[in-house]
This record gives sequence, structure tokens and C-alpha cells, in this order.
Amino acid sequence: MNSLQLLDRLIAFPTVSRDSNLELIGFVRGYLESLGARCRLVFNSERTKANLFASVGPPNSPGVLLSGHTDVVPVDGQDWTSDPFRLTRIGDRLYGRGTADMKGFLACALSAAAAASGCRLTIPLWLAFSYDEELGCIGVRRLIDVMVEDGLQPLFCIVGEPTSLAVATGHKGKTSLQAICRGKAAHTAFAPRAVNALHLACDFVGALRRVQTEILAEGASDPEFEVPCTTLHAAGISGGIAANIVPDRSVVDFEIRNIAADRPSGLIERLTRDAVAIVAATGVPETDAGIRLQIINDYPGLATDADNWAVTFVRSLAGSNSSCKVAFGTEAGLFAERVRTPAVICGPGSMEQGHKADEFISYRQMQRCDAMLAELVKHLESGSIPTG
Repeated sequence: MNSLQLLDRLIAFPTVSRDSNLELIGFVRGYLESLGARCRLVFNSERTKANLFASVGPPNSPGVLLSGHTDVVPVDGQDWTSDPFRLTRIGDRLYGRGTADMKGFLACALSAAAAASGCRLTIPLWLAFSYDEELGCIGVRRLIDVMVEDGLQPLFCIVGEPTSLAVATGHKGKTSLQAICRGKAAHTAFAPRAVNALHLACDFVGALRRVQTEILAEGASDPEFEVPCTTLHAAGISGGIAANIVPDRSVVDFEIRNIAADRPSGLIERLTRDAVAIVAATGVPETDAGIRLQIINDYPGLATDADNWAVTFVRSLAGSNSSCKVAFGTEAGLFAERVRTPAVICGPGSMEQGHKADEFISYRQMQRCDAMLAELVKHLESGSIPTG
């Protein structure tokens, strides 16, 4: 099968993050093992989802890793003009959920594995397909644990998120949090005697906005990002039962997306101090009020040196003269931090088409990605990768 045929098969699996990806993983495993690849599955604790790690070429030797996620975002409420889980081609455009983000790259990677299986590789080709990336890079952590335990350190890693085949060396880190606000309930006829948890929540959102304003005015910046500074974002406030009850609990969902110069821990310490001050301003005992910050999920940013040899090499494969940074998060930061390998982001398609109705990737982008990975396979066969 070529990459277009493989994409057609992959799109047919509705691997929305809330559902299992095992049917897709089973297909991929069967396809790769038919080529002679060595495959290993790493399951979630319920064994309803799995990561796949595969190797083509000589064993017991560091390989080049092509990495991507198998899950896609939901189509609920979106107005699609074609079946999102059936590949539809109109001219140069290939429509379907996940075509851009990021089954297009997975299909090209599988096609490259097929080509590699017919060569006498000097350096192995490794594939890593993960689950639940869209929920915060959750699944790949288990796979990385196994790689670290087994001493599997790739020469470098390409995470094939859609960059229109530009070579990206960085993205921001992300920390998702909750501010859990605790007040004191009462009948609203006696509201001044209570502590309104929603008021605490609103005051905390005000603190978030003040910190963001300070960062915009005086904080560190990285001009390679479209939004050059660290951002803080209030995503939602919940709380309250009825109009005649002073709410005693409210939750603020918020996130931090940080550039490399800013530590999320430092911002969380600052916000914790602000939370203490907000509660103290109520003048009530700690038993009657409080704001507690809780981290829900986080992943590190990516900051690969643009002069790193792996960046230069991937640029040569992609035919690119420069590198960039992307606004969205990826699994690349985890590979760089945990596996300690140079990582870049480079894949077909554009995130401008991701996560929306009528998502598509261009056939021309697929062809370019096939050509890039075919060039990589040639280097794996000859052993001519200029490491270090």
C-alpha cells in the first residue's frame, strides 16, 4: 500500500480520544509485522488503548524515531460536508478527521517503513504511535517509560505534527490547573455573614489578569513565537447551586503556556501567594475560606538548538533553509526531556485545517513528506547520518 491507501485505512478508524484506538493499532501492528518489523504494544491501565513501538532494521542499535499520535478530536457539533471517517478526495485535497492532525504523517511513516523493510539498513527506523495526545500528551508517557527502562535512545526524533513540512525546533510548555475556591454557605438573606466562593474565584481570575499584564509589559519574550510571551488563560468558572444560596465552592479552570525562559513553578508560586492574599482580604478564619491550586496536567516545552546537527539534517531532508517554532504543544518536548534526544517537529499539512469541520491535507503535502522520508531511508541504508 502507498501512503494514500494507508491514509484511507487510518481515517476509517474513528479514534476519537474518548474511545479506544486498539482496532487501528491492530491494523498497524499487522501491517508492520507483515513487513518483518518488530513491534511492541504498551497499554493503558485498562488495556483499552495502546501505544505501538516498532523497529525496522538491525536490532540492538540506536535508530531514528518517527513519532505521532493516533487519536483525533471529536466531530460532534461540526458541520461536515462529507463523512469525517471516510477519506474523500476533491482535487488536491484529502478530507477526513485526522488527515492533517496527524494521520497523514502516520501514513507516510508506514509507507517509509515498507520501503525500509526492503533495504539492508545500517541504522534502524523506529516508529512510535501513541494514544491520548489530544488530552495532554498522556499516552506517550507510558511508552517513554518503557524506552527509558530498555535504554532505547534514538539518534534523533521527528514528531510529524502538521507544519507544512517546515522544521520546527520549539513549542511552549503547558500546565493545566484548577483553583479550588472554598467559602462559607448561607441563605442569601444573610449573605454578608457568608463567604461567596464565586467571589473568591472572580478575584483569582483578576489575579491571573494582573500577572498576564505584567508579563506582557516586562516579562521575557521569544520573537520566534507568534505570541512571543508566556500566557495565562482562564478557561472556565463553575459553582453555585441556587440563587438563594451563597455558594461555598467554586472552581476556576486555567492554564499556563510558557516559553523556555519562564518556569511554570515560579508562576504557580506567585499565584499561590496571590490566592493567600485574596483569602486574607476577606477577614474570615482559614476554616471558612481558602483557595487551593491543583495541577491537572502538564507537559514540557521544546527548545532544540536551531544549530543542532539533527535540525540541520532534517532541514536537508525537507529541503528547508530555516527553522521555526509552533504555537501548539506536542509530544516532542517529552522525548527531548525524558529520552534526552534531539527532537524536531516536521510533518505534512497545516494545523490551520486541524480540529475543524472538513479537515483536509493536500495530496501534494503527502507527496513531499513521502519524498522526505524516502531520503531518510536512503541515509539509514548507507549509514550516512552526521550525528553530533
